[in-house]
Amino acid sequence: MRIAIIGQQDFGKAVFEAFVGRGDEVAGVFCAPEKEGARADPLKAAAQEKGVKVFQFASLRSPEAHDALKGLAVDLGVMAYVLQFAPDSLTHLPRKGTIQYHPSLLPKYRGPSSINWPIIRGDTRTGLTIFRPNEGLDEGPVILQKETPIGPDDTLGSVYFDRLFPMGVAAMLEAADLVVAGRHTETVQDESQATYEGWCRAPEARINWHNHVDFIHNVIRGCNPAPGAWTTLGGKKIQLFDCRKHPFRTFGDVKGKVGEVSEVTAAGFFVTAQGGRIEVLKAKGEETKKIGAAELAGHLGLGVGTLLGT
Repeated sequence: MRIAIIGQQDFGKAVFEAFVGRGDEVAGVFCAPEKEGARADPLKAAAQEKGVKVFQFASLRSPEAHDALKGLAVDLGVMAYVLQFAPDSLTHLPRKGTIQYHPSLLPKYRGPSSINWPIIRGDTRTGLTIFRPNEGLDEGPVILQKETPIGPDDTLGSVYFDRLFPMGVAAMLEAADLVVAGRHTETVQDESQATYEGWCRAPEARINWHNHVDFIHNVIRGCNPAPGAWTTLGGKKIQLFDCRKHPFRTFGDVKGKVGEVSEVTAAGFFVTAQGGRIEVLKAKGEETKKIGAAELAGHLGLGVGTLLGT
């Protein structure tokens, strides 16, 4: 098939390489312009290496973007991690329209941080959707979906990089084949089941040690590696990454006050929350790289009785 890819970053690059690798013709690639001084987008670099035309428009609404896509005369548009708004007038230009990847089971978790939020909320499954983009945000009809479990210790990184990323590349190929062959179905999303969440950024990733240990554990997992859950010590930020939770079973299990470092070991340090303790295994201070939590404890002088969130 002859396609155009609209996307960016490593996922866009992987989708590009998958289509090229099996012999499809990528007639052109559309990437958002890089910020001044930034390295070339990985998708852009991969396309240039293969001699594929690269288009970078400040807006996909522009007449120039429409003319460029129309001039490629492609069978299908493939949207692989797109942050620019793509109007219907653009996505309808390919002969068989356009398909888009979204890393959730739509209509659940529409929006830009759709992998973080299911983990933070303690969901036990998530997935991906290939759908027809329209001018609503992640609201178009569904072509196919794939599910994956969220384990009790999964993180944003393990769910995305180990599963949703490779599954998504394969699903893009599968959906493209179905659409070009005219063998696909399109299922309208059930609006009664729809949810929308915005960005999960630093304000959402701040830890309140007075929350339940289950919720704190989920916040740390859902923000690992980005944006990185965090707390403070003396007004300075400490980001927490790898961790374990240790629920209290009896009153005798309780150690320390909420937010207090209750134990330091060779592997890391424990912080008390409601209903249990968080064992921090990897963390980062304002003046350190991401390091083992025991090393960070030594660097910052964390000891039993140190109160975090201060």
